[in-house]
Amino acid sequence: MRSFLFVLTALAVIASGYWAYHENYKTQAALDDVAQLQRDIADARERLAVLRAEWAYLNRPDRLRDLADLNFDRLGLLPLRPDQFGRVDQVAYPMPETLLQISEPIDVINSGVTQ
Repeated sequence: MRSFLFVLTALAVIASGYWAYHENYKTQAALDDVAQLQRDIADARERLAVLRAEWAYLNRPDRLRDLADLNFDRLGLLPLRPDQFGRVDQVAYPMPETLLQISEPIDVINSGVTQ
């Protein structure tokens, strides 16, 4: 009986060692995935910063004004004037839906259905 317990204990130690070894590799793989995701996020943030800088560069008012002047014949763009803006009270908002108002209760049990 004692040898059976020794063998069982040895198998338990081997099994726990295998489990620890397997968990270690799964943890290392998860850490590698996290590191890769962090690199991807850093790359995406860097690309976003470059795109924002390009957008700011391309939307400079003096550049847009020059483009509007160059393409006036084709586009007919004019500079904005203060009288072109509207007021908030001039905006046509949709009317809210009105709910059906019932003055008397409707009897649906005896609504003219004959048997």
